[in-house]
Amino acid sequence: MFDYENFKSKIFSIQPENFQINALEVFAYQYFHNPTYQIYCQHLGKSPDNVHSLQDIPFLPIEFFKTHQVMTGQWEPEKVFMSSGTTGMQRSEHHVRDLSFYHQIAQVIFESHYGPLPSIEIMALLPSYLEQGDSSLISMVDHFMRHSHPSSAYYLGDHSFLRQAINSSDRKKLLIGVSYALLDVTDETRLSADNLIIMETGGMKGRRKEMIRTELHEVLMKNFSASHIHSEYGMTELTSQAYAVEGQFAFPPWARALIRDINDPFTFLPAGRTGGLNIIDLANINSCSFLETKDLGLESKTGHFEVLGRFDNSDVRGCNLLV
Repeated sequence: MFDYENFKSKIFSIQPENFQINALEVFAYQYFHNPTYQIYCQHLGKSPDNVHSLQDIPFLPIEFFKTHQVMTGQWEPEKVFMSSGTTGMQRSEHHVRDLSFYHQIAQVIFESHYGPLPSIEIMALLPSYLEQGDSSLISMVDHFMRHSHPSSAYYLGDHSFLRQAINSSDRKKLLIGVSYALLDVTDETRLSADNLIIMETGGMKGRRKEMIRTELHEVLMKNFSASHIHSEYGMTELTSQAYAVEGQFAFPPWARALIRDINDPFTFLPAGRTGGLNIIDLANINSCSFLETKDLGLESKTGHFEVLGRFDNSDVRGCNLLV
C-alpha cells in the first residue's frame, strides 16, 4: 500500500541508487489512482505488470494538462497553476494539492545551489507573469521573497529603481527575470555588480526577436558585465525546478531528464545525442510524475542536461527558453 504522507517526507532521501525503485513505486500508485494516466497507459498496453524499468514507463504528453484533469487521488486543490499564453490560447492547468509542499520543494532545490534564502536579496523582473496571474513561477518567487532579505521586491516599468537597488549595498543579490525584461533593463545603461547573480527564466513573449540560449547569454554577459548567466528551468506541469549555474541544467535527486528519439518516442537515446526531453519528477506525486515535453535537449554523461529549443509544432511557452 502506497503511503502518500510517508513518501512526501522520504522524497528528500532519494538518491541515484534508489531512484528507479521509487519511480516504479510512484508509477504503480499513479496508474491505479490517476484515471487520465491509466487510460493513456492502457492504450499503450502498459501496466505495473510489464513495467520494470524507467525506460518501460509511459510518459504523458504535457498537452494532457490542457485537455484533461491530471490528478492522482481524490482531493480539492489548494491552488491551480496555469501556464502563460496569449489571449484565446488554451492554457495548461496543474492542480496543486498542497501548496506548502510545492514551496518546500522549490526552497530546498534553490538553497542547494545558492545557499540560505535569508542571506539573499531577490529582485524579480517578471512582468508578463504578474499580469496573467496563477503562475507557478510567481508563487515560487513570492515564497522566496517572504524568506529572503527584507529588501527583496518586484520591479516593473521604471528601471531606475532597480539600478539603485543593485548598487545599494554589497550584500548577495539575485536578479531573476524573463529574457526580454532583462534585455530591456540594460537598453539604456550597462549594469555591473560583483555580488549580483543574473538568472534568466527564458521567454521573449513576442516582445523581442527570439535568440538561442548561447546568444542570449552572450548579450546579457556583455550588458551586465558578468562572467556568466544562470538559468532556471521549470514549467507549470512540474513541481521541481532545474538550475544551470554554469552551462548545463541539474535537477535535484528526485527528478531526472531522459532524452527520447525524435522519430520514436518510446526509444531513449544515450548521453550526447539530441532528442525530445522527457522528465521524471517524483515530487509530482499528486498529478503525473512522468512527462513528455516539447523541448529538445541532450543529456551529458554526468546526468545534467541542456535545453536546445522546441519542436516546431509546439506552443510558445513562457517558462522555457525558445528558439
